[in-house]
Amino acid sequence: MEKLYPGAAERLAAFADLLATEGTLRGLIGPREVPRLWDRHLLNCAVLERLIPEESSVADIGTGAGLPGIVLAIVRPDLQVALVEPLLRRTTFLDEAVELLGCTNAEVVRARAEDLIPGRRSAPGGKAPYDVVASRAVAPLGKLAGWCLPLTVEGGLMLAMKGATAEEELAASEEELEALGAEEWHVHQLGVDELAQPTTVVSIVAGRAARGSQHRRRER
Repeated sequence: MEKLYPGAAERLAAFADLLATEGTLRGLIGPREVPRLWDRHLLNCAVLERLIPEESSVADIGTGAGLPGIVLAIVRPDLQVALVEPLLRRTTFLDEAVELLGCTNAEVVRARAEDLIPGRRSAPGGKAPYDVVASRAVAPLGKLAGWCLPLTVEGGLMLAMKGATAEEELAASEEELEALGAEEWHVHQLGVDELAQPTTVVSIVAGRAARGSQHRRRER
């Protein structure tokens, strides 16, 4: 971690300690995950920042224990990160974590993603649309895109952290993505030469929310 993010190592270590203690006691992190917090969770999330443009506003949908949102806020102080989570016990933990870690560039938004869609009821603190909307293991890609793309500025990014079947899931979701106005999509492998298990991310460029025969361009 010191090699990848030397300026953030101390606060990331403090977050790891918090997850291993309070996060486990409150049921946000399983006890079996504690020995692999760094490889499977913190480093896995940290490299997502490589896809995020400078000075972006970022929403982490269904952030749970703050993954990847708190990690992104720590390693990228130029970002403004909204930690979107509907469950009170989780937002209570997130509020405490943000204060303890000094994440002045992060805010906790207690809401469902669909509550933040412009034109619908806004949750306190919600500032949609965002430059980047990220998520980690929240829902199948097509369903997830229905929540995330409406929260993304035109030309902005939806970033979905996925597993080994990302290519297949993306292929199965192409019609849904087109209907939602997505303009291009790509599967990335991050940290291939640095992490024990690289991070797989599906990136989707948001276009205008439109349906019809407009041409969509796909990257592979």
